Amino acid sequence: MLKKQLSIAIPAALATLLVPALAFAAGDAAGPCNEESFLDKGWLWLYIAAFGNGLLTSLTPCVYPMIPITVAVFGAREEGVGRLRAFGLATSYVFGMGAMYSILGVVVTLLGQQFGTFLSNPWVVVPLVILFALLAASMFGAFELNLPGPLQNRFNQIGGKGYGGAFGMGLVGGFVAAPCTGPFLALILGPVMETQNVFAGATMLFTYALGIGVLFWLIAVFAVALPKSGQWMEWIKSFGGIALIAVAVYFLRPIVPAIAELTDPGLTFLLSSIGVALIGLAVGAVHLSFHDDWSVKIRKALGVLLVVMGSTGVINWALTPDQHLPWQYEEEPAFAQAKAEGKGVMIDVAADWCLPCKELEHTFADPEVYQAIVDNFVPVKYDVTKGTDLDEQRQEKWHADTLPAVIFIDAEGNEIARVREYLPPDKFLEVVRPAAEKLHTKLTSGEPCPK
Repeated sequence: MLKKQLSIAIPAALATLLVPALAFAAGDAAGPCNEESFLDKGWLWLYIAAFGNGLLTSLTPCVYPMIPITVAVFGAREEGVGRLRAFGLATSYVFGMGAMYSILGVVVTLLGQQFGTFLSNPWVVVPLVILFALLAASMFGAFELNLPGPLQNRFNQIGGKGYGGAFGMGLVGGFVAAPCTGPFLALILGPVMETQNVFAGATMLFTYALGIGVLFWLIAVFAVALPKSGQWMEWIKSFGGIALIAVAVYFLRPIVPAIAELTDPGLTFLLSSIGVALIGLAVGAVHLSFHDDWSVKIRKALGVLLVVMGSTGVINWALTPDQHLPWQYEEEPAFAQAKAEGKGVMIDVAADWCLPCKELEHTFADPEVYQAIVDNFVPVKYDVTKGTDLDEQRQEKWHADTLPAVIFIDAEGNEIARVREYLPPDKFLEVVRPAAEKLHTKLTSGEPCPK
């Protein structure tokens, strides 16, 4: 039970600092022709969720460095700038963020599932990892992330005095917060990409920006009461830098398999990883500074390394199921085996960038689920991480436009049931057991789902 919970909680917590993968989880478990999806819960609910995810994003470390900048932009500590005007400037700032995220929403909606495949492409991953490393270095104080001098001076002059300047700084602020938006955007954009609705993509991301903006409205009104920067802010920045490095390592998993292979499903491995991370904290990963003498710098660097190693081990452990199904990776031999053994076929279409797909691996490893599958179905795994022509053909053939997609099929190729989202073991059994009954009692319709 602990691992099942951590397999969801740890990657989600890690993702609060970056963009691990757009997981196209849309819909409920359903039969072959049931197109019920997450969208059926209502667009209003989705907009509320977008706003709530924006609130959560505003609490992530990426946003903390923006606080002193926003105070300057709003002019809330300057004489002659009332709270009403500061609130108006904050609104312009938030609308600038909204404009940036709306454009992102349009782009991602148009790209659809291709956006997820980018996250397994070395030409995309390596520059991202370099960017994260630079951001981490900035968090550790190696340099300050500032706008070009003339532009920064211009904004400093306008900040608190012009709505246009506040809007422009909002655009910049959106980019500063962008590293923390990934997991929340994954929850928001899945249904949007399912429908390819550009208007929904733009407005939902704007609503998301409004959620982030609540913090800045509060800052504009109550800036005078904000605590001054101090040691606590340096500790937060150190924590953010460590998390950025850990996420960079996580991003490398699809293109450096050795990282994912450094794992073990046993409790000893988990405790050892936690121990390494705690030693790193004790050595000085957070409370020491890289601005001190060389001995302190070396201690802090060693501490950071140990914390990253330990956290990577915990993440790997959480993503490693206790057992694996006897997967086949080719369709023809799987169907031949199914016919010979009087079984059906279970096709799992997954990708490394799909977090619910990873979570389903733990569901498959549950003893009851595992036995129900192997007793009645031949499991086939299609890894569509790279988005090749063959991957696209397989997804089109089995109508797996969104991930995860687990399809139960009889030996003749007729679909019996389908799972379109992460399900815990008890809910998954409610799908696989009736599917097995249909398989053995010949109750399937034999008609594939419409495209």
